Amino acid sequence: MTKVITTGLMAYGMSGKIFHGPFLTAHPGFKLHAVTERNQKNAEKDFTGIISYNSIEDLLADQSIELIIINTPNYTHYNYAKQALNAGKHILVEKPFTATSAEAIEIFELAENLGKQVFVYQNRRWDSDFTTVKSIVKSNKLGKLSEVHFRFDRYKASIGVKSFKEEPIAASGLQYDLGPHLVDQAISLFGQPQSFHKILGRNRENTQVDDFFSIHLNYPDSLNVFVHSNMLITDIQPSFVLHGKNGSFIKERADVQEEQLLKGIKPNEPGFGIEAKGKEGKLTLINENSDRTKRLIPSKPATYLALFEAVYQSLVNQAPFPVSQDEILKQLEILEAE
Repeated sequence: MTKVITTGLMAYGMSGKIFHGPFLTAHPGFKLHAVTERNQKNAEKDFTGIISYNSIEDLLADQSIELIIINTPNYTHYNYAKQALNAGKHILVEKPFTATSAEAIEIFELAENLGKQVFVYQNRRWDSDFTTVKSIVKSNKLGKLSEVHFRFDRYKASIGVKSFKEEPIAASGLQYDLGPHLVDQAISLFGQPQSFHKILGRNRENTQVDDFFSIHLNYPDSLNVFVHSNMLITDIQPSFVLHGKNGSFIKERADVQEEQLLKGIKPNEPGFGIEAKGKEGKLTLINENSDRTKRLIPSKPATYLALFEAVYQSLVNQAPFPVSQDEILKQLEILEAE
């Protein structure tokens, strides 16, 4: 691996420190060169020699940077994406990519005109629990699927301090926070739905944005996929429930990468991305005699390093990036729908 991609981070909050920095330094194909820090200068403590710029304009003016990671508040993604592309950078943008499909189309077209690449950071495709679900579906052990549920629940009754998530502005609310994860997982596994129906709710006291959503995705051959999220769940239910003609599979959300990264465990350390014992998925199959068998299915180790490898291969070897533009546009059409 001879080509090294010089990379800059637009911000150094939790996402820069946890979801990007460790993987950029673990992957030999990237150099974490610079970051924007307007106030506190913390990046140097974690990444020796990194340049800390006072403004995004200074970051984009750095001619050595080839790839910019846009990990800023949701409503800023559209404008910052355009600025970075016009500065001659490739971009990796956190979810939600933009607030609307029209904004996304504009960015994709701008990138094509400028000869630059656009990537969307849908890291939950590389969660251990979801990759296990994916392997079960691809194995066809369950037979024809009829009903699938993906959930991402929390209990947070109080209004959060991040105003861009809690105020009625572009790309705010729970559906734009966790919806991109769940809808992307469904689309990546089952393709684009024929139709959908969405319900939003506001249940926390004084909330200005949705804190509940349920989206029914309708697929051919009577496959019904439901994605849900609720901020007032005290007893967290299994996050993945799949029912088919030959059986069912149930799996709780068990990926440990975020938890490990918060503890300072690095992606290249032993034990990274390995689920705890007791978190196995439950596979129940039924045969032609109505006999049921039950098995526990452990997950394989997972790492978001695979996402960065996909970005690298796309930039260096023109390999297709797993998250396609069409998938992102369909996701945004669902999220922006009234």
